[in-house]
Amino acid sequence: MDRLLDTLPERAAQLAAQGRAILAIDGLQPDVGHEVLWVVRDTLSGQVLCARSLLSSARAELQCLLADVTAALPVPVVAVVSDGQHSIRQAVAAALPGVPHQLCQFHYLKEAARPLWEADRHAKKELKKLVRGVRPLERVAEQRPGPTGEVALGYCAAVRSALTDDARAPLVFGGLRLHEQLSGIHASARRAAQKRGRPRK
Repeated sequence: MDRLLDTLPERAAQLAAQGRAILAIDGLQPDVGHEVLWVVRDTLSGQVLCARSLLSSARAELQCLLADVTAALPVPVVAVVSDGQHSIRQAVAAALPGVPHQLCQFHYLKEAARPLWEADRHAKKELKKLVRGVRPLERVAEQRPGPTGEVALGYCAAVRSALTDDARAPLVFGGLRLHEQLSGIHASARRAAQKRGRPRK
């Protein structure tokens, strides 16, 4: 039995106060070909109920894992959340018949937003092409001591930072974020130029 499962009696009071458990199950595989660490968590309390390395991610292995966790709980399992892996779906159906099983909202949104994400990634590539010449501008600015050179270097640093600011699907789109950041930098540069009496297009 897993050590985490053995400690469940110590946390039984909190679980009992909830009256139910909603399980989340996911596998973590550091490298292809290695064991997968499967983690079962109660989403209501946030407690990790079990962490077990399995050589296989087959239905039978996962069904056994879920059965062990369920048997150790002092409360009924009323729902399960996971990604859409078929072996997990089959294991939940076998170990917890009749218990609602929902696809994780993050995974659901990620799949739903995939076409938008691909279009956004293409847009980000095109935006990056427009600002490739940052390094030559930095070299010129480095040769200009004083406030003008410092301001120019600051804008170059802002562009570099925007280019390396990655986004995570499906909640943030990298192309849109890059466009917003570059637009802000451009607007700031225009305002600075206008203050010097040399408005730019």
